[in-house]
Amino acid sequence: MTHEPYNKKAASDIVASFGARPEMLVQILHAFVDRFAWISEDAIRQLAAELNLSRADVHGVVSYYHDFRTEAPGKHIVKICEAEACQAMGSRTLSAYASASLGGEDVTLEPVYCLGNCACSPAIMVDGKTYGRVSSERFDEIMASLGESG
Repeated sequence: MTHEPYNKKAASDIVASFGARPEMLVQILHAFVDRFAWISEDAIRQLAAELNLSRADVHGVVSYYHDFRTEAPGKHIVKICEAEACQAMGSRTLSAYASASLGGEDVTLEPVYCLGNCACSPAIMVDGKTYGRVSSERFDEIMASLGESG
């Protein structure tokens, strides 16, 4: 999962592709995250200017939705489901294990609330790929495979 650094020209192209319409802000922000991985303060200022919104308007939307991060993520993004089915099958223990075992690695760990894989709880998503029935041992295997492939 590679993202390019934020740049004003590419950002303007994204805004233009949505017709520079303020009501398309959420979709524009999704496109920013797809392209740049996160929403910087410079991006918030640019979006406000190009969409004729206040920075507070843009920041409010960015901070409301969990999909929009305001800090650069690690090389890999690991999402651990914290919804009821996954909790019942041990996701809290898995989250604690992941948090302790990922110290110092270039990984962003994020809680999410349902990956749609309830029958295979606990579920995680790593760089967009979903895994089910993840134990601490399986978590270690998945993380080790990232070193081999990414």
